[in-house]
Amino acid sequence: MRRSLALGAALLLAVSACSVGTSTGSGDGAEISFLTFETPNLTPAYWDAAIKRVTDRNPGIRVRKLVSPTADGRTSYAKQLLQSGQFPDVMIAVDSAGFAEAGNLYAWKPEELGDFQFPEANPVRGAYHQLPANTQTIPPVYYNKKLFAEAGITAPPTTWDELVADAGKLKEKGVAPFTIGGGKDGFPSSMILSGLVSTEVYATAPDWLTQRRAGKVRFTDPVFQQAFGRLAELAARDYLDKTSVSRDYAATEQAFLDGKSAMYPMGNWFAANADARKHDFEIGVFDFPTVDGKHVVPAYTGGGVIVNAKAANLEAAKKFALGFQLDKGQLDASVKADGLFPAVKGYQPPADVGPTFKAGYELYRRAVRENAVVHAFRWETADDGLLPGMKDKVDQAAQDVITGRRSVADACAFLDAEWAKAG
Repeated sequence: MRRSLALGAALLLAVSACSVGTSTGSGDGAEISFLTFETPNLTPAYWDAAIKRVTDRNPGIRVRKLVSPTADGRTSYAKQLLQSGQFPDVMIAVDSAGFAEAGNLYAWKPEELGDFQFPEANPVRGAYHQLPANTQTIPPVYYNKKLFAEAGITAPPTTWDELVADAGKLKEKGVAPFTIGGGKDGFPSSMILSGLVSTEVYATAPDWLTQRRAGKVRFTDPVFQQAFGRLAELAARDYLDKTSVSRDYAATEQAFLDGKSAMYPMGNWFAANADARKHDFEIGVFDFPTVDGKHVVPAYTGGGVIVNAKAANLEAAKKFALGFQLDKGQLDASVKADGLFPAVKGYQPPADVGPTFKAGYELYRRAVRENAVVHAFRWETADDGLLPGMKDKVDQAAQDVITGRRSVADACAFLDAEWAKAG
């Protein structure tokens, strides 16, 4: 009991410490709380300006901003806030799974989703709780064109064998082939695994994770182990720096921008910093290579706002959520700050976006035209996604294989065991 009280007090202090009031209009307007998160791209100034754009047009709404302690732990943090009776009114990029089934989230009506390109993304038992605001390709591979040229690599690889061969050429020149990370953020460790499963497993079974939920397939199945084994191959060839799995996301990104490695598998949000931050080489981008060279591009549409179904000012929360996600100024800001591809009908990115964003956006548009898009493993949500808590386990499994703590077979067995616990 004493521990529960301490946890509740700690959470209350954390929420209070992270809260920022944005007040516009009359003092008796409806107040809502908004859970955000911060990254090197999404700074406090970014969120404050985004909130202000909406409240300036809706002076009857006041917003109290909350910030998740970590960028990738926002869903876990939202669960803690729910358990302590402090569930926010509006949350962004928080997985709806678990919350929706328990009746904690507002289910958007079809007519409220009419402005979005993919209104039926991320269903939970046939209902739609998360605004399908943005599409992200996860992961394309960013590369240092200078280091590629010095290693005699004249074109980006399109097959897995070409990727491995190019990594070997870079290694021979004394260049680290890949930038990876992990630390408290986790996901930089599993980016290559995400690309492998998406392009290899999902290319033939796009509903594989849905089948996993139904108990029809397992992580220990040969097709999944084979894809995972390619990550182990890179580690065995010493193409991955095993010590880097303790490096956090910001430091991982900076290592690539500092020219410490040649390739950086990361979500398309990296393009924003690639275009905005200083580096002394040209950055290119290519789709994650496939085993047979077939064009397959992993992507995720979602990550938008969810609304607390029991919010004291539910109508204000809904109005803010839609206003935030559909505001042209906010969409432009998200493109420039986080490299997102807004999934809003008729939207066109600003003409002055940087070259890395443009290159990645063109790759995505080509994939859409060729019907080459599949889910991005680990990043799916709702009925199409991993069970709650499993994303961290995927990151851990990838780290264990990279460092040699587990074999691929043991890592896959670990995932099946953790899945059984999560279910």
